[in-house]
Amino acid sequence: MENAPFALVENLRQLKLSTMCKELDTTVRQAREAGIDYTEFLLDLTGIELHIRNKNRLERRMREAKFPLVRTLENFDLDAAEGLDRRLLRELTNCDYTKQKRNVILMGQSGTGKSHLATALGIEACRSNIRTRFISCYGLVNELIEAREERVLQRLLARYRRYELLILDELGYIPFSKEGAELLFQVLADRHEKGSVIITTNLGFADWSQVFGDPIMTGALLDRLTHKAHIITCDWKSYRLKQSLAEQEMAAKRK
Repeated sequence: MENAPFALVENLRQLKLSTMCKELDTTVRQAREAGIDYTEFLLDLTGIELHIRNKNRLERRMREAKFPLVRTLENFDLDAAEGLDRRLLRELTNCDYTKQKRNVILMGQSGTGKSHLATALGIEACRSNIRTRFISCYGLVNELIEAREERVLQRLLARYRRYELLILDELGYIPFSKEGAELLFQVLADRHEKGSVIITTNLGFADWSQVFGDPIMTGALLDRLTHKAHIITCDWKSYRLKQSLAEQEMAAKRK
């Protein structure tokens, strides 16, 4: 460091302000050349530190969430989602529902963008420094069964309890075994009023017993999940079907 006192550099290192330490010389030189005062100099230097910390924190949260694809609200076609409550969607982006331990359930046929919306809300949660995990229902059930077989189930359950937001994708596409249904019930029941869940499903509530098997357990689960939940019905036309038809039409015109 040519322009900064050694003692100041050491202070920044001990305070674990690594970015400020790295950028100190450049910021000092720019401040001298521009003739800015001490307050503005300190504001610039701390601003750089905060920017890098926020960037690193978001990257860490995104890695931990394990989104299969990065899908944001900015690239979701709101115009095609007829009937979507945009006010509610904007409200959900501030992530207050996670502080209130409320759930979000996205219901609708395949191709309507449920997974896209769930991922987008998960990314907003990561931006708010909320510990998030995205996984398919089938993937989670497999993890739970394997953990039980390897006698590490309690460790896995403890890990999932630590997530402030758990996103379970594609409930209803594959029915579970009795063991799998019971284990998934345990995860979701444990989170009741302790952590938020986002679920995407192609089934109406009346059909959930097809997946979980036991009507009594299904009723108990629904009672917990739907308590103060935001339920979004995605009953607009399939995006994928619409895109496929448009591509076919364009291909026909080129012939």
